[in-house]
Amino acid sequence: MNTASPAPHQPRLPLARLAFRPFFLLAALFSVLAMVVWFAFWHGDILLRPHGGLMWWHQHEMLFGFGAAVVVGFLLTAVQNWTGRKSVSGAPLLGLVALWLAARLTLAYPMGLPTWLLATIDLAFLPLAALVMARLVLAVKLWRNLMFVPVMLLLATANLAMHLGVAQGKVEWIREGAYLAVLLIAVLMVLLGGRVIPFFTSRKLGRPQPAPIPRLEKLTLGSVVAVVVLQFVVLFGLAVPAVLQAVVMLVAAGASFVRLARWEGYRTLHEPLLWGLHLSYAFVSVGLAMWAMALLGAFRVELAVHALAIGGIGSMMLAMMARVSLGHTGRTIRTLPGGGVGLGLMFAAALLRSPVLAAFPQITHWIYNLSILFWCIAYLIFLFHYTLPLMRARVDGQEG
Repeated sequence: MNTASPAPHQPRLPLARLAFRPFFLLAALFSVLAMVVWFAFWHGDILLRPHGGLMWWHQHEMLFGFGAAVVVGFLLTAVQNWTGRKSVSGAPLLGLVALWLAARLTLAYPMGLPTWLLATIDLAFLPLAALVMARLVLAVKLWRNLMFVPVMLLLATANLAMHLGVAQGKVEWIREGAYLAVLLIAVLMVLLGGRVIPFFTSRKLGRPQPAPIPRLEKLTLGSVVAVVVLQFVVLFGLAVPAVLQAVVMLVAAGASFVRLARWEGYRTLHEPLLWGLHLSYAFVSVGLAMWAMALLGAFRVELAVHALAIGGIGSMMLAMMARVSLGHTGRTIRTLPGGGVGLGLMFAAALLRSPVLAAFPQITHWIYNLSILFWCIAYLIFLFHYTLPLMRARVDGQEG
């Protein structure tokens, strides 16, 4: 029996050693619970009477409950690799987790608490996470990675808009704030995907990584940033021509797709963790292109939002969480049984919830049911394989 004590700088509790551990685990679990509540709602059963009502709660919590937790878990883990400095761990990390949990509980069960207090608890999470990341990046002057800090702060601004929309009865603030959040997380997917997808692919295939084309990189990143800027302007009530928004989104979609095509995704069909990343990145382009078409009157924007949110964001998060959880717990990076099925179900949910629903609106109820069930099964597969590894020490004895 090994009775050796952990190193003094290593938290005794493995779950508190790096941000990916608690946040990936809790985000996956929370997304399943939130989807169960949403499923019950569509069947006429009210399991919760949350702050803002169930429609607001569903939108908000999938973005700032599930989505923000995954983003923070990934960035506060990656920043340790980027800077070479110890990221948040131990009691401070558990405090950040407790703040996230407090927001989830109080929004689900308001208990008569004043609106300003509920909003304050929820709004504090992203700025605190941004502060942690900024301190590490600034300490080593790694300016390239400082860009993630304003993205997190802008996400907090979108969160504020959704809370103010509830407090002031402004439906447009809720809607535009949610749209801004989806687009900001999509920007993160483009930024991070551009770094890790070609790298992971080249390592797995044993092939040289395609050299980036500077003009294509600038066009891709510049156009997705422009999409966010225009949405930010809309959030503040200023008029932006729908045609202008649509053109910028189409440019972003096209540039992102050309960028993806250069990463040789067709060579990854044998490895779900890789084709999952490639296909989810493709759905970012699909979602932006559908959004542009919706702005021009082809169908409801909500359909495009779900293509981006499920097929792009939710699927890429699932694939990234699976890969990071293996790598940072010292395990062999491979697709575990059912992993490909889970990713396939996520993409099926995206297709059902967007293009299929646009073509066959008369089967809306069935599509909602299936897409919710597919999401739940996909993330339950993740929880089945990764709950214990995330709660245990690395198998190779290293930190993390």
